[in-house]
Amino acid sequence: MKNAVIDSKIDISHKPIGQFEETRFEKIHNVIFQDSNEASIQVAHEIAALIKKRQGQKRNCVLGLATGSSPIRVYEELVRMHKEEGLSFKNVITFNLDEYLPMEPNNIQSYFYFMHEHLFNHVDIPEKNIHIPDGTVSNEETTAYCLSYERKIKEHGGLDFQLLGIGRTGHIGFNEPGSHFNSGTRVITLDHITRVDAAPSFLGIDNVPRKAITMGISTVRKAKRIVLLGWGQNKANIIKKTIEGDISSHVPATYLQEHDNCTFVLDTGAGSELTKNKTPWLVDACEWTEELKAKAIVWLCETTGKTILSLTDKDYNDNGMADLLALNDAYNLNIEMFNKLQHTITGWPGGKPNADDTHRPERATPAKKRVIIFSPHPDDDVISMGGTFDRLVEQGHEVHIVYQTSGNIAVSDTDARKYAEIALHISPSDEANKIIKSLSEKNETRIDSPEVRNLKGKIRRGESYAATRYMGLQDENVHFLDLPFYETGTIKKKNLSDEDITIVANIISDIKPHQIYAAGDLADPHGTHKVCLDAVFAACEKLKTEDFMKDCWLWLYRGAWHEWDINEIEMAVPMSPGQVLKKRNAIFCHQSQKDGVMFQGDDSREFWMRAEERNRDTANKYKAMGLSSYAAMEAFVRHKFN
Repeated sequence: MKNAVIDSKIDISHKPIGQFEETRFEKIHNVIFQDSNEASIQVAHEIAALIKKRQGQKRNCVLGLATGSSPIRVYEELVRMHKEEGLSFKNVITFNLDEYLPMEPNNIQSYFYFMHEHLFNHVDIPEKNIHIPDGTVSNEETTAYCLSYERKIKEHGGLDFQLLGIGRTGHIGFNEPGSHFNSGTRVITLDHITRVDAAPSFLGIDNVPRKAITMGISTVRKAKRIVLLGWGQNKANIIKKTIEGDISSHVPATYLQEHDNCTFVLDTGAGSELTKNKTPWLVDACEWTEELKAKAIVWLCETTGKTILSLTDKDYNDNGMADLLALNDAYNLNIEMFNKLQHTITGWPGGKPNADDTHRPERATPAKKRVIIFSPHPDDDVISMGGTFDRLVEQGHEVHIVYQTSGNIAVSDTDARKYAEIALHISPSDEANKIIKSLSEKNETRIDSPEVRNLKGKIRRGESYAATRYMGLQDENVHFLDLPFYETGTIKKKNLSDEDITIVANIISDIKPHQIYAAGDLADPHGTHKVCLDAVFAACEKLKTEDFMKDCWLWLYRGAWHEWDINEIEMAVPMSPGQVLKKRNAIFCHQSQKDGVMFQGDDSREFWMRAEERNRDTANKYKAMGLSSYAAMEAFVRHKFN
């Protein structure tokens, strides 16, 4: 069996066709890295090697390029190699996969703008070698234009290398479900899910174009080498369908199964649903670690519909776990797992005073702890752990809420103008007039002015105070960091900087917490959660020699997008029906995020609905395992520092 996580030093450019040991489930070669950063660097190095090889042959290198969040780090590494190692792009000819229609090149949402922003403006590629579908072509000209785009690719000898991402519909380029195996470059109507996923970049789905020009499936498949990038848990299901499913126009990426030099490069989140990772005992013999045992037993309960204590030897044998039974019998395996899950449940997230904490998730001492709850946006605290927040305050701990970003891009122009007009009626001012004028004149190529962003940030701040006061917290225990990486006014953020890390480290150093809670939900559709978590990790690393850090535990929660698997959970905090209602009311305080939220992700429900469903589902899963029944539960995993 291939390893679930491939060594990051593997040369992905050499696919050992017919030589690697394939599982019976997989139909596309794939390599999985611990994180997308290292994976992206490896892909960039393969592209660079190809460019240099063609240079040595006195030939052009023809690249098919993709846009979206997946290839950004690849382009950053290529730019770095150009600037620091002298990698030249003078022999490179590029053809981009797609472009929205209609779309002006100078629009900040255009793929023309994206490619120049991330790659072309920073390397020595000749402008005449850049080909990006024209989003301004008229309806009458589209057929002729698309044929000419195909002709140009052929005239340059075809694509040497095609870089791809994958959409949740299984689209590659903008080849949506229903696309034909032999399709060429053409105009296509975008699937609703694709438009939902693009909505954050356009600050709302209503602003997302309904059509696009895209290379066809046939065009992509003619590339000599294809590498598809897949990052994050939210891509896991479509990756599984593509790699393990049947070829179907309903999942266009499955057509790549018939390409003889295609590799999917994934991170652990994107590869998590593949059979070799999710249920490796169905593929080959396993090394039964404690983590894998827990995962297998939870899966077995879900598969059989039985509680943990009712599983039998036959259940284990019938579901690929005979070798696990060789290590222990079902009775002992069941008892061990039942106790493990039972010990995660606690109504005392800060630790129960004067109690034996041997089998409790948190320490009993000190009885009153200093606690930091980091919230990437000004509502993640109550959405993700509002019940636990309430318990910590109620049980007398010194709780500090730390909002890492202003959240200003998530406030609609309509809301901002409403508040500006209210302010103008209360006290006429030049600033309010300036904001109203700026919003009324705003067009699709402009970002918010500093004044507008400031107002939107204050709206989020005011809502945060309303929620924390409702939860019984004093204003002096609420902190707003407004981390610089976020303050661009667009969905595209700056890279995490030393300044960001220092700001986070300073607040930790000032409070000297016994507990830190941080968002470990990396399925966040606009990436802010990951950057904020990286900032917390880096700050803790910076402070690790401080005495107070020796007594500091870091708990990770997940937000509105995804939840921990039952076998991963290390602390589960039950909620009563009254606490569920209190959490809902705290979420309601964030009015700008309640109706028509701008960053909806793949779920059309409001955040309070998602949170309640997720918390109820966690409680029901515990109940299905044979444990106590609760109205809802919030879940946490403890991050252990090296």
